Amino acid sequence: MAADAIEITVPGPHGDRTVRISSPSRVIWPETGITKLELAEYLVAVGDAFVAANGDRPISLQRFPGGVDGEQFFSKNPPKGAPEWVRSVPVTYPSGRSHPQLVIDEPATAVWAAQMNTIVFHPWASRAGRSDNPDQLRIDLDPQPGTGFAEAVPVALALRELLAEVDLTAFVKTSGSRGIHVFAPIDAEHEFLDVRHAVIALGRELERRMPDEVTTKWWKEERGDRIFIDYNQANRDRTMAGAYSPRPLPTATVSCPIEWDEVEATDPGQHTIRSVPARLAEHGDPWATMHEHPGRIDTVLEWWQRDLDDGLGELPFPPDFPKMPGEPMRVQPSRARKG
Repeated sequence: MAADAIEITVPGPHGDRTVRISSPSRVIWPETGITKLELAEYLVAVGDAFVAANGDRPISLQRFPGGVDGEQFFSKNPPKGAPEWVRSVPVTYPSGRSHPQLVIDEPATAVWAAQMNTIVFHPWASRAGRSDNPDQLRIDLDPQPGTGFAEAVPVALALRELLAEVDLTAFVKTSGSRGIHVFAPIDAEHEFLDVRHAVIALGRELERRMPDEVTTKWWKEERGDRIFIDYNQANRDRTMAGAYSPRPLPTATVSCPIEWDEVEATDPGQHTIRSVPARLAEHGDPWATMHEHPGRIDTVLEWWQRDLDDGLGELPFPPDFPKMPGEPMRVQPSRARKG
């Protein structure tokens, strides 16, 4: 074994695993001095909650070989050299092609991914055994220039009430940056396109109720200083940082699940690799019961159809997606007017 490497023991459902960490003293977050070993130890400390939130799902790895200030890339294929106990599952992408993605079944897999320079974990909204059918409805509240976390808070609270109106139970987490992520467990019986339409319908309803605070406009020039409902995050192969995932920001913040009664008072900058393990040990996991009572999106899909009947059509897809039925032109409005 190289001199600059150590082995750490990672408890898990199949007993202890030994994971080799090379260059353990390499600094990943220069501003805080957090090292590769400290990242691995963080994933051990939050391991059970991390796996509960992100496990049994296809997962993309955002890797930073030189730390958060260096180059980065996404791994969708599992990195080479995976231990024999690491699982993968084939998934189908919007292009129609298919290839395997990593699945996290135990904390040791997350630690091994950190050894492979992973900082951010991006789980799909669907389970590994049924990857075409999301079991989570996810809504990304994305503050636009001139707004921040504080402006996203009342939108998140209103969204919680809106979801309750259609018998969906909302769970909330910080994004690890300026935004807020709201999840609702759902029965895994719809394709991604249906769930995207449900998110658009919810976004439009919230926009009607809070027109000065909320927007579903895809083009940045039309959003203003409002909170954008990023409905395209509900598409197949579109993900956001998972619960308890670190973020590549200077202070090593974490996308942290919180209780709803914390939303107005919490400071997302205080949820970091160094603070979250103690918080979790003291208060428990706010998302522990998420999938005990999944809901249905039938009512929200009725809203989608109502809006279609009223002349509100499909919204733009990401630029790398194939052209979709009913989609408007992918040209920002100012350029379309000039044309």
